[in-house]
Amino acid sequence: MNPKLGGARSGILSITMKDKAVLYAAYMPFVKNGGLFIATNKRFNIGDDVFLLLTLMDEPEKIPVAGKVIWITPRGAQGNRATGIGVQFSKKNELAKDKIETYLAGALNSDKPTHTM
Repeated sequence: MNPKLGGARSGILSITMKDKAVLYAAYMPFVKNGGLFIATNKRFNIGDDVFLLLTLMDEPEKIPVAGKVIWITPRGAQGNRATGIGVQFSKKNELAKDKIETYLAGALNSDKPTHTM
């Protein structure tokens, strides 16, 4: 453990969301400041700091996103849910939230299932 992080672990994850369906399934609009479900087998704890390098669709630039783990779907979860974490964006990451919501305009009120709800 790194004492500078107050006991919480941190990680850097490079994430690519290539199409709207994948982005829709991962986005968590119900989370304050927005958030994403990240399918990963890496072990995290609630409260861990994470840093995402997010690529949306075919955009050439990665969006740096700082956040915290607020959700964990463990291996073998009920309903064959994907193993991974939910990351809440920090307040400073409005660019990521705004871009995601622009891509998903009109789809956010859909009844299609997502990785989290």
